[in-house]
Amino acid sequence: MRVVILPTEKKASDFAADFIKKFIARKNNLVLGLATGSSFLLTYDALIDKYNTGDLSFKKVTTFNLDEYVGLEPNHKQSYRHYMKQKLFNHIDISEKNIHIPECLDGDFESTCENYESKIKSYGGIDLQLLGVGSNGHIGFNEPTSSLNSRTRVKTLTKNTITNNARFFDKSETQPSIAITMGIGTIMEAKNILLLGLGQHKSKAVADLVEGPLSSFCPGSVLQNHENTVIVLDQLAASNLKLYDYYIHSEKMNVEYMA
Repeated sequence: MRVVILPTEKKASDFAADFIKKFIARKNNLVLGLATGSSFLLTYDALIDKYNTGDLSFKKVTTFNLDEYVGLEPNHKQSYRHYMKQKLFNHIDISEKNIHIPECLDGDFESTCENYESKIKSYGGIDLQLLGVGSNGHIGFNEPTSSLNSRTRVKTLTKNTITNNARFFDKSETQPSIAITMGIGTIMEAKNILLLGLGQHKSKAVADLVEGPLSSFCPGSVLQNHENTVIVLDQLAASNLKLYDYYIHSEKMNVEYMA
């Protein structure tokens, strides 16, 4: 696990965008796993800037999103399809046919989840999976006590997650309490993983994820067992790490070695 600590949210997000760009340049038919939420807003902005300057193209990129709420129509302003359109897809040259979201609009959840798994496998798996981390340690919508071998499925959200996401919904709206999410086992099959953690409110979850025991109480801790995971943090998100100084030193040595 490589831990990269940068001074600000902007610098951490720019690092993430550059990291993604390098993967696309290396394999222009990249299969990219995408995440939503506030953590990736600056990263997506930076990717759009790179596209606008002619520095990046998504024409041959295929995307699979981590999750989607159950009960929201695709055009609902809080659906993750809408989020992805507004924050990234509408501003780049990605093909609509290359976009995949785990939506179930016919009520057949079992088939939806099985088909999503099959679709990922049909593309040869995910080359680079983007992840955020919830304040309770969840990745995707894999809440604490989720099986570390779980596959794409319907998951009930915790009160913690619902409360944290309530700010995105109007008081008059019904907020979903269940979602379809890639499972932890699905995520762990990605060839490479980039997790972005920003802000003081993520610092405990980050510390549990990076330095705590491997436990379903902190689903993100499973990433300790992934051989190609990069954790990108701003200083606030990294503030509870016991080996903070070591990670700074290690990354400095890594940069010098690769120069």
